[in-house]
Amino acid sequence: MARARTVAGGQAAANAAPAAEATVSKMQAATSEAAEEMKEAAVSVADEVVEAAGTQVTKAASGIEASQLQINEGITKTMKTAEEVVAFSQGNVEALIKSGQIWSAGMQDLSKQMASSMQASYEEAMAAFKAMTSVKSLKEAVDLQVGFARSAVEKSMTESSKYTDASIKLAEQAIAPISSRMTMAVEKFSKTA
Repeated sequence: MARARTVAGGQAAANAAPAAEATVSKMQAATSEAAEEMKEAAVSVADEVVEAAGTQVTKAASGIEASQLQINEGITKTMKTAEEVVAFSQGNVEALIKSGQIWSAGMQDLSKQMASSMQASYEEAMAAFKAMTSVKSLKEAVDLQVGFARSAVEKSMTESSKYTDASIKLAEQAIAPISSRMTMAVEKFSKTA
């Protein structure tokens, strides 16, 4: 009996072995299929992640390019503005130099005219002095002195008026380059405002 059990058990085991093998084979097939599905799902997820990352990298790159373009535009505008300021300032300096040259040349001319006028007045005074030394009467001396004084006052008034007009004209000429620059500045800044 024991033997019969052993034989029956061996036979049952022998009969169970093919069923177990079939079950193991089915389990391996199911595991293999599940592993394949998991692998495909993992590859699909990885592809989606890579695609999303690529999209984000592309967006970031285009954002960086746009930022870089804005920065370059800002730098270009700043440089252009700086160049305009330098050029405008240079024009201002040139206007000041020109104004100074006009003033200097005008003052030289006025000084020459005044020196010439003073020389003429001196010569007239010397001529009057010589004439005074040769007078024969007091009446002749008074008449000569009155004539000289009247002539000197008239010339003084004429010369004074002449120098005042020349000084005003010189001031207008000397300020013209600066005034021109101011007008240009007002026009330029009113356009940008």
